[in-house]
Amino acid sequence: MTSTDRRGALRTAALLALTGAGAAGCAQQKQAQEHTRQEHAPQRQGSAPPPPAPGPRRFPGLPEQIAHGPRDRARVALTFHGQGDPKTAKALLTQAERAGARVTVLIVGRWLDEHPDMARRILDGGHELGNHTLRHLDINSMAEQEAYAEITGCADRLRRLTGSIGSWFRPSRAQDASPLVRKLAHRAGYPHVLSYDTDSLDFTSPGAATVVRTVTGQARNGSVVSLHFGYADTVAALPAVLEELDRRGLSAVTTTELLT
Repeated sequence: MTSTDRRGALRTAALLALTGAGAAGCAQQKQAQEHTRQEHAPQRQGSAPPPPAPGPRRFPGLPEQIAHGPRDRARVALTFHGQGDPKTAKALLTQAERAGARVTVLIVGRWLDEHPDMARRILDGGHELGNHTLRHLDINSMAEQEAYAEITGCADRLRRLTGSIGSWFRPSRAQDASPLVRKLAHRAGYPHVLSYDTDSLDFTSPGAATVVRTVTGQARNGSVVSLHFGYADTVAALPAVLEELDRRGLSAVTTTELLT
């Protein structure tokens, strides 16, 4: 090989080396760009977790135990004690949504253990969730430690499923909480205990017509109405209840909306 040929071969080898290094550098640069793009790309729709449910609010000027809202506004809050057949619960929620109503569900913790999907079903319908104790026993008759465990047991389940302890606490098997239970609810994170001024008595299965007469006969501006999941009479009565409330110009809203 002549010296000219050797110089040509060396130039060719150098060019090939440079080309290979350049290609490798481009590949590395593309990989880095792709990694950055994926890292900063927005999540696909549906992949992000749902936002946490609203937690308890303090309403300055309102008592520790709330039985109704302002009497000067045409609103009522339909509140449901949450347990029983989930099919009945879903039927009631669907009826409310068809009428443009939003409700408050005070849910039993052990029921959530059996039907955890109901928490998200309620929230996705525009309704709000609250705490109705862990086992739905007579909380006012319990010793302090047991009563506190009833409140926090349900609160823990709500937090795990929704990101918050719920908007409200209502005592089980009682319209009003005892002073001890009110203190324990406050310790657990609930500034107010939710009572009611209108009792549908639907849990006595009096018939749908009686439920309608009871609710519409007692409810007025600011009323908080006690109802229940799990009873056929409630399902049958709710459309007529909502229709009559609408006829009277009363909007069915969540308890938080009632007080805001």
